Amino acid sequence: VWGAKSQLAAKLQLSEEEVHVVTPDVGGGFGMKAMTYPEYFVVAHAAKTLEKPVFWMSDRTEAMLSDNGGRDLTSLAELAFDADLKITAYRVQTRCNLGAYNSQFGQPIQTQLFSRVLAGVYDIKTAWLQVEGIYTNTTQVDAYRGAGRPEAIYVLERVMDRAARELGVDPLELHRRNFIAPGNFPYATVTGESYDVGDFSMVLSRAEEEADIAGFAARRAADAEAGNLRGLGLCYYIESILGDPSEGAEVEFLEDGRVNIYVGTQSNGQGHETVYAQFLADQTGIPAEMISTIQGDSDRIAKGGGTGGSRSVTTQANATLATVDVMVAAFSPFLAEEMGVEEEAVNFDGETFRAPGSNLTPSMLEVAEMARAKGRIDLLRHAARAQLPGRSFPNGAHLAEVVIDPETGTCHVDRYTVVDDFGNLINPMLAEGQVHGGVVQGLGQAMMEHVVYDDEGQLLTATFMDYALPRAGDVPMIGFTSEPVPSTQNPMGMKGCGEAGTVGALAALANAVQDATWDKGLRQVDMPFTPLKLWEALRNGTEAA
Repeated sequence: VWGAKSQLAAKLQLSEEEVHVVTPDVGGGFGMKAMTYPEYFVVAHAAKTLEKPVFWMSDRTEAMLSDNGGRDLTSLAELAFDADLKITAYRVQTRCNLGAYNSQFGQPIQTQLFSRVLAGVYDIKTAWLQVEGIYTNTTQVDAYRGAGRPEAIYVLERVMDRAARELGVDPLELHRRNFIAPGNFPYATVTGESYDVGDFSMVLSRAEEEADIAGFAARRAADAEAGNLRGLGLCYYIESILGDPSEGAEVEFLEDGRVNIYVGTQSNGQGHETVYAQFLADQTGIPAEMISTIQGDSDRIAKGGGTGGSRSVTTQANATLATVDVMVAAFSPFLAEEMGVEEEAVNFDGETFRAPGSNLTPSMLEVAEMARAKGRIDLLRHAARAQLPGRSFPNGAHLAEVVIDPETGTCHVDRYTVVDDFGNLINPMLAEGQVHGGVVQGLGQAMMEHVVYDDEGQLLTATFMDYALPRAGDVPMIGFTSEPVPSTQNPMGMKGCGEAGTVGALAALANAVQDATWDKGLRQVDMPFTPLKLWEALRNGTEAA
């Protein structure tokens, strides 16, 4: 809300205090809803001019015509290897569509953010990246789940898979030969990032086991007997957590015994309201059901970094820890008087305050009520800001199996296995849900989603009758396993997980399709893998693909 507030104030020539922005509950956004679209300014201007509320709502086709597109790029990638199959150099040339005009993050996504994970999880000392942006007559291109990192990992993992085929080595073996060794962390990457921790071979071995790769040959043979093509694809991804490393939190004790926690991030489907309450409960002993998360209101929350780049839980939990320290420091001298002890004698064990020589053991909620009864209103609201020392780097292995019917070109995803290193998890169920959602978004992009314009610039896919989204029947059961290596860049040892599912899904699915069609002579098949494209490619060869 704060970016929108400052931009609205500037354009409408108002002070920021005169602008109130509220986004209480945002559905899935994944970058697209971070922008201040032109309609926001027009509606605000109309409301100011008419001095009454003005309501506006985009319909689906309007959104397809005007809201940010994503991922419109092509890349040429080259890898060099020595005699031991170690990578000696990596070169990428990319051409990306920016749309008709600059959007807010369009240029840095395919340049700076692409480069953050350019070399992936490999010990690459020499790399080269060139990006050429081109303006066209399409909608502007900007952030979409992963914002540059899925594009970079897709290119790298596609060329790694191709290298394994050309060099006659198992893709898993080629990955293992080139992984950054656990003993080399912290690791300075060729593009200036600092990976704090990682054990990529351990995670890949667990994924190999969970995906039953040993049984793949039998599954492939059974499909071949039925006239179908089965392929196995691997992607080992790494993600760079982005955004402001600092964040604030504020805790307020209410008269009815409930607690509000005010946060500077914005939930758009991740379940922040559950995680933040659960984390505060863990640190203070306040029952989670007594805690409400307040977000997305520029009048009630003075400052925040918003949600993007999978930053939310690591930065917000870090700010909550700092706020708990402030609460304990503020409550201790007050309790010392109540207990008749020295302030230094008061301790908080995560649930209650205690002091030698006193039989009082009040909880956080009980101390707040004692302070209210004594008129100490100053003790009922506590705030702090905190900054992380560095980024965390979630990573993991995705293994996909697809089955193609060559008679129709129809391709379905039959098996999908993910083993992720997200560090320590607060709520494993919500983390798994984020992975499921991310994988399905990647599946949609890889298998069916495609914005199409004709040569006059007319959008041909302006409804869901024309633009295909994955449905339940298109998605297999997705296996998820956590194999944590705790981050050293925050006191909780956590790593972000919101975008990781998509970062890993694209290349895993593409490599599976490539594997299924390789023996049919196809050497390059590109997304989306629609039935028509695969049907024509299997008949007419690589050029058609």
